[in-house]
Amino acid sequence: MKKAWLTARALVLWAVSGIHFAVIGTALVFLGLLIDPSRNDPPQRLFFRNILRLAGVKFEVKRSPGFDPSRTSIFICNHVNVFDPFVIYSAIPQFVRGFELESHFKIPIYGWMMGWFGNVAVPDAPTRESLAIMTRRAKAALDSGTSLIAFAEGSRTRNGHVREFKKGIFNLAQKFGIPLVPMSIVGSYQFFRTGHWMLYPGKITVYLHDTIDTSQISRADVDTLRRRVQTIVAAPVEESLKVPSKDQNG
Repeated sequence: MKKAWLTARALVLWAVSGIHFAVIGTALVFLGLLIDPSRNDPPQRLFFRNILRLAGVKFEVKRSPGFDPSRTSIFICNHVNVFDPFVIYSAIPQFVRGFELESHFKIPIYGWMMGWFGNVAVPDAPTRESLAIMTRRAKAALDSGTSLIAFAEGSRTRNGHVREFKKGIFNLAQKFGIPLVPMSIVGSYQFFRTGHWMLYPGKITVYLHDTIDTSQISRADVDTLRRRVQTIVAAPVEESLKVPSKDQNG
């Protein structure tokens, strides 16, 4: 009986949130044609937060005392599922954009939207030249006051655990002395798992950890920085996986 209720609940939530996304998302795209995306931030933020509400998930943000919301930074986050953009945009109190695979910019309509809204293209097959172009674009965004979000794992988790972080984004932060903010998305895997369609009742908690200054970090210390950030991001995620979910196991 409980499984049948959860299935019916998920179907209704997908329908409601899907309709909301199609209608409001389309309106925001047209609004973006008329107004610069940076000035169109409040309605976008409300839209993203409402997607989570309509998907039936509770939401909370916890900021560490050392998190500095005034500094343009690179946020390093674990990658869970398709709801990540909505979670991130609802949690970060800054104008923020993300890194997106270059091939995604070739997808009709979607690719145009990503470019218009200011996401930074990451080469699918990195070369020295393509990485240099990406670095210049990222630096230009940061210099303009736009914070960036990076999924350092490179792909979504399939078991809830945080995978090893790739080194590239840390090289970029060290090269330009850009502050880093470790960011943990906790509870999202229990709510919705990549490869499945069920939406379970639950709560997503986002931890914005202390801002890390990189201006004094040497090239030789980049790998130490990578491991440090990975440990910070993974800690609350791994702790949450120790608690069994009643809705999924009951």
